[in-house]
Formats: sequence, structure tokens, C-alpha cells
Amino acid sequence: MAELLIELFSEEIPARMQKKASDDLKSMITKALSEAGLTYDAAEAYVTPRRLALFVTGVPAATPDISEERRGPSTSAPEKALEGFMRGAGVTRDQLEEREEKKGTFFYAKIEKPGQPATAVIAQALDHCVKNFPWPKSQRWGWSARKWVRPLHNILCIFDGKVVEGASLDIHVGSEYHPEPSGLKNFVYNDKVTGHRFMGADEFAVTDFADYKAKLADHKVMLDPADRAALIEAECKKLSASKGVEWIEDRGLLAEVAGLVEWPVPLIGGFDAAFMEVPEEVLILTMKKDQKYFVTRDPKTGKLAPFFITVSNIEASDGGAIVAAGNERVLTARLADAKFFWEQDLKGKLDDNLSALSEIVFHKELGMVSDRVERMKKLSRYLAEFIPGCDVDEAERAAELAKADLVSNMVNEFASLQGIMGRYYAKAQGESDAVADAARDHYAPAGPSDDCPSAPVSVAVALAEKLDTLVGFFGIDQKPTGSKDPFALRRSALGVIRLITENNLRVTLAEVFAAGKASYGSVELQDASSDLLAFFGDRLKVQQRDKGVRHDLVDAVFAKGDDDLVRVLNRVAALSSFLETDDGVNLLAGYKRSANILKIEEKKDGPHGGAVDASLLDLAEEKTLADALSTAKADATAALETEDFEKAMAALSALRAPIDAFFDKVIVNADDASVRKNRLALLSEIRAAVNTVADFGLIEG
Repeated sequence: MAELLIELFSEEIPARMQKKASDDLKSMITKALSEAGLTYDAAEAYVTPRRLALFVTGVPAATPDISEERRGPSTSAPEKALEGFMRGAGVTRDQLEEREEKKGTFFYAKIEKPGQPATAVIAQALDHCVKNFPWPKSQRWGWSARKWVRPLHNILCIFDGKVVEGASLDIHVGSEYHPEPSGLKNFVYNDKVTGHRFMGADEFAVTDFADYKAKLADHKVMLDPADRAALIEAECKKLSASKGVEWIEDRGLLAEVAGLVEWPVPLIGGFDAAFMEVPEEVLILTMKKDQKYFVTRDPKTGKLAPFFITVSNIEASDGGAIVAAGNERVLTARLADAKFFWEQDLKGKLDDNLSALSEIVFHKELGMVSDRVERMKKLSRYLAEFIPGCDVDEAERAAELAKADLVSNMVNEFASLQGIMGRYYAKAQGESDAVADAARDHYAPAGPSDDCPSAPVSVAVALAEKLDTLVGFFGIDQKPTGSKDPFALRRSALGVIRLITENNLRVTLAEVFAAGKASYGSVELQDASSDLLAFFGDRLKVQQRDKGVRHDLVDAVFAKGDDDLVRVLNRVAALSSFLETDDGVNLLAGYKRSANILKIEEKKDGPHGGAVDASLLDLAEEKTLADALSTAKADATAALETEDFEKAMAALSALRAPIDAFFDKVIVNADDASVRKNRLALLSEIRAAVNTVADFGLIEG
């Protein structure tokens, strides 16, 4: 068994592509090895800004020899059929054997396939990998038609300590542009590696993975991204402590920065405390967005500290003093811009921005953003009536100001701060906390992990914003299709579901859809209420599935036509608990049996329903079931009216024994036609009684 080492060396790979690229390299090569019959013990992929590497252990020297027997056509088959079989099996007529079987005499071919050298399989696999690598974006350079994410410089391929031979790719070497084909040079796999761009650019040969990793480290390249991230984290904490502050952990930024450097050297710098008057979200974004700086916090006050940490890719002779100073100058300029935007925005009020919203198109068929604001005002005022503790005037005012920060200087520079800046500007002009918070929160929740607003005014405006979007786009037939959802309507629907259910709001979807449509006034919209209800049913199943709730139970309850989401989920919870009991399991089985018999008989006779004739109930089990059904249905209906779903399930559980006894003792398809019809009506009563709480026909099991 031997080791395989591969390195694909190029110009800088974007950090956002690195993790998937290393996974793809591992997947493509190991899959090709396995398909060719080469086993292996383990495979590890690594990535730095300039290289993808793969290390595979326990690879045999060759694929195993294969011997297989293949049956061909009958000896009486046409000659053409025999020729096709021989061609497919790779044999000649004299290599075939005839065997007599029960169904006739058939040709057999014995096919011997000697194993391939592992090097041949590896060369073919790597060639295919480089030519078909699934980069999200790639480029051509020089005269070559081949593509890579950035110009590819070198391919290292070593198996069992030796260079894999016989593999070459017609890809132009390096990044220089050559206008003629003569500028091309085929890649030939080799054992050469290049170290750090500035501190170890010498080319050197390696023999195996241990040698490769050690020599890379000697040439200032830390191969494993996890090692680079761990070093950065440790140094960030150490540098922060040296200034008496805390490093603010940011796993996303940490992974990104680890993908920008091959030899991480964290350095700490500072900035003028005068910039601290700018909102901290702006400071953080200014440091993170383009500069990729880590942020620090004063542990005593909990506020940001005027220090940042940058990660250099070189070890400077002065300990990084010049590099840190240069980053301080760059950051100071950016913070000065942010401070200017902040101060300029504070000179006016959010109300001053409202007229500018009439110049921003929301959608060509749905009007301008100013039209959207007017709709949100109406809808927020309407929704406030259903939200305990919500002031209708504050809800309308918050909706009026919610989009005003879109035309501010700060949001124009940092679009991700929309809503956040709205809160700061609302507070600065004297709006109430409820109004200011709603301006910030009205986009939430933006995802399943996002906090859901709970403040009454925030809930009203957040609901209005999402319902306006859903009603509008469904009304112009711009529904999501397949994986395409350009207007994020699935996200909006999930947001509405969370806002309603997590705040226990007692509203019906049909009513709020109607209110949303009414707010559009003269804009012509289709009546999409039924489509929206079905859409919400699907989204509810997705949301509840993530919580471990069965989708069929949501279907069973939603099918009853109830669109009060709080009531729907309470009923689903009660149904789920009931079906986990023996009574629930047996009742479902009895229901299914009744429904199946009815389905068969109704195909012959048409619907079987109507009142049960008590005079035709001869057997005790029939009478007991009829009485139990009458009582259970009445009790379940009464319990549902008070939303006591556990009591409704308990009422149904009383049917278990009578139904079991009925099927044990009673023949439904009696010889007497009137008795048969009456017993089928009794089964119909079982179906109707059980379906009082949910459509049991949609429940699996």
C-alpha cells in the first residue's frame, strides 16, 4: 500500500471558494479511484490561498484482476445478435463456450481483465479532475482553452514516492499572456513545490506528504486551514489582552481571513476614540467589510474598543510596526467617511427622506416604494388591532418611517445597515422607542436563526411588510417556481408564520390576505387567496419539519380549512400526542379499515352516508358503536369549540373499543341489502366522527 500526494498550485483562490474546492478535489479523485477498483484507507484535502492539496493513504499498486462470465444469446439467435455480444464482451468466436440449459443452448464468454497500474488510474483521474473541476467561476489565460479559477502554475503528483508519469494537460503555464500558440506549454506532473510568495518562493522537490508538509512550513506555508485559524484566534486573544480589551469572536470572518494568508501574522492597531460616537454597527462593518479586521470590546463597559486586529501574510523585520501603521491610516480614512455620512444624515430627519421614496421603484406592476409605505401604514394599523398592547398610531408611524433610511447617506454606503440606521435616526429625531425599534425590526425575521420581533409595534410593522410583499407578488402571478424565488417569498411566508405563532396572534390568514389586497387600492391584483393558503401550508410543513413535527399531521389539520395558525399548531400538537398512544394507533387503524371498505363499496354503489337506522341494528356491537359515535362526535365538537384539543382527542379515544368490537363481531357486507347499507352508513359515521378533529385520511401509517 502506498501514499498519493497531489497539489494544484495557482494564483490566489478566492477565500469563499476554498472549502468547497478542497472538498470537490477529494470527492472527484477518491470517487475515480473507487470506481476503477482502487481502495484506500483515508483521504485528507487541504487548501491555502494558492494551492489545493490531497493526501490519500493505503492505495494499492494496481487494481485487482477481474474474471467474469457473461451469458450471450441463444445458439439459434441471428448472427447479428452474436456479433453484437462478442463486440461488447471483447471476445472472438473461438473464445465462446456453448452450454445447454432448460430454456435452450446459449453462448458464454469468459472475460479476463488484468488489473491496471495505480499510476494509470491516478493520471486519468487527475486529468479529468483538472479539466472538469466545478469552480463557480473560472477563467482562461494565454492561448489555452482550458479553465481554472485563476492561472494554474504547477501540478504535483507523487505516488509511492515517485512522480506519476505519462500525464499532461494542454494548459498554458503561468499568468503571462501569450498571443500565439507557441506560448503554450503542456503541464507534466512533477514533484516540485513552491513556497510562500514572498518569504519562501524557491521551488523545491518533495517525496511524500510528511516531507511536503514539513518543507512547506520551512518555506512559510501553513498547509492546514484549521491550523491557520487556530493560530489567528490564539494571537487575537493574546494581542487583545495586551491592550486590556477582548477580541470579539467572529467565526465567519476567522474562516475567511484564514483563507487569505498562507502564513498568518496577526497585528494590533488602533484608531481615534473620537470615531466611537458613530454607531458601533457602522464601525464593525467598516472594519470587517473591506479591511477584514477583527474588532475588540472593552470588557468593563461592554462597548467597542478603539483597537482592531489585522492579519498580515508576511513576517516583517520590524515586527509589523509599519504594516500596522499603514492599516491604521487606511482605517482612519474609512472611519472618517463613515463619520461624515453619520453627521450629514443627522442634519435632517427621516421625514425629509419620504419624498425621495417616490423615485425608487418597488416593482413596475406594484408601484414605488412610497406606494409600499402607504400600504404598510394601512396594514400596520389594521394588524395592530389583533396584537395585544399595540398602539395603532405608533404602528402607523413606524410603518411610515420604516423605509426612510433607504435614501440616507449611510445606507447608500452600507446597504446591510438598512433598518439598523433607521432606528438610530428615529431616536435622534425624538421618536418613541417602540417606533424606533420597529424601524429596525421590520425586516425580521430574515431566517430561521434570526430573532423574531416580540414588541407589539415591531410585530405589526414586520407583518405588514411581509404580507404586502406576498399579497402583491402573488397578485401579479409572480409566485416561486421550483428552486427559483427571486423575491424571497418563501422567506417572507416563514417570517409571517413565526411572527404569528411565536407571538400567539389570533388572526386568520384569509382575513389578513384580504386586508393586504385592500391596501393596494386601485392596483389590479388577482385573487390569490387560495394559492397563498396552499403556499403557507407548504411553508408551515417545512418550518414544523425542522422542529420534528410530521408533515402529514400538518396536512391533516390544515385540510379542515382552519387558517388560524396558532389553533392549527395546537391541534397538530394534540393530534401528535394522541397518535403516540395505543388508543390513537388503534383508532387510526380502525379509521383506515372503515375508509378502505367505504372506498371499495362506494365505487360500486356511490356515496354511503345518511342517518343510521337504529331499528336495523341487530347486534350488540352495532348498537354500542352507534351510541359511542353519537357521544364522541358531540363531545369532540364541543371540545373543539373551546379549543380544548386534548379533550377532543380523549373523546375520540372512547371509540377505540367499540370499533374494534364491531369489526371483530360484525360482517359489514351482510346478505340483507338494507342491513348492509345501514352498516356502511355506520362506517361513514366513524369516518365523519374521527374527521371532526383532522382529516385522518391524510395521516400516514
